[in-house]
Amino acid sequence: MSVFTHLVAELGRLLEPVLAQSATAAAIVLFTVLVRLALHPLSRAAFRGATPVAGCLPLLLQLPVFFVMYQAFSSSKVGGEANELLGHRLFAAPLGSRWTEALGEGGLFGAQGLVFLGLFGAIAVVAAWSAVRGRKAAAVTAVAAATASASASAATPAGRGKAKPGATKAKPGAKSGAKAGVAAEVTAEQQEVMRKLGGVLPLLSFGTLITAAVVPLAAGLYLLTTTAWSVAERAWLQYRKERAGRTGRAVAAGGAVRSSL
Repeated sequence: MSVFTHLVAELGRLLEPVLAQSATAAAIVLFTVLVRLALHPLSRAAFRGATPVAGCLPLLLQLPVFFVMYQAFSSSKVGGEANELLGHRLFAAPLGSRWTEALGEGGLFGAQGLVFLGLFGAIAVVAAWSAVRGRKAAAVTAVAAATASASASAATPAGRGKAKPGATKAKPGAKSGAKAGVAAEVTAEQQEVMRKLGGVLPLLSFGTLITAAVVPLAAGLYLLTTTAWSVAERAWLQYRKERAGRTGRAVAAGGAVRSSL
């Protein structure tokens, strides 16, 4: 933990000429960005669905960082010496203070209370953005699943799966029809699961508000930064995926036109 406090303190000193007493708060944001940059390859792999474990690794690797952040702004001593980070502030609020302590210092709209309200407001905006994108993604997935299900059903002509009387060996058409039927069934199940998850998962984004209300202000800043990064990163990866899809379709259409000439 002493390594972390030293790193944040040094970043704060570099930013102090510009940001004065809020330099350490900015250093926490910068440190979080550096962590997320290091984890970006894993996040990209998780978005592409490279491996099942890839989706969990970015979250799991951030837990120790969040724990160190929490301890660094909760402990009065680090390495046997006084914790210098506790004296730093974000505007009027000490980075080691909690919302309950801010309420005791001036109430909900006191100097410290307003800092926490600003933090909660920013987290709520990010959570709402995440929820909207989550619902849209679930809707797109549901439509894609329905389209795949309809295509699989259309690929199964009536009676193809029926065997003739006395037949002892299934025809290749029967096998392909059975496979298409199974694909349609699985797709329908996936569609139902996505529909249910699409209504629940976006709401989990607002759980960050509860966490930010009970942890030190510094840890709340970390949560805000990493959550905003996650939403923006996923939006950017989705944009690149859609752009690549449009480019691929345009190239395919151009090739079809040239072949017809």
